[in-house]
Amino acid sequence: MINFDDKRGFYRMMVNSMVNVTVVDDEVNQVVLAACRDLSATGMAIELSSPMEIGTLVKVGVDSSSDGVHAFDAKGKVVRVTEESPDCYLIGIEITEMD
Repeated sequence: MINFDDKRGFYRMMVNSMVNVTVVDDEVNQVVLAACRDLSATGMAIELSSPMEIGTLVKVGVDSSSDGVHAFDAKGKVVRVTEESPDCYLIGIEITEMD
């Protein structure tokens, strides 16, 4: 039997980095700090202490610790929310645009 991971169009890179997540809203652009668990060409998984609504538009920024590597900035949409524990939620983000 082929598991879900084998059907992916892009490989996921395991990442353990803090990211800035900005909730794109007409009234308030709330910024939260999250841990990025993995990243691919089309999506990412982040860990937050509270859930987000599916369909929420976000901007994600990963600062670079090296002058030779550009910072990573992307826009995306929350497509999955999984409660892993009472204070840890895994948020799946579909990347819609990269800067």
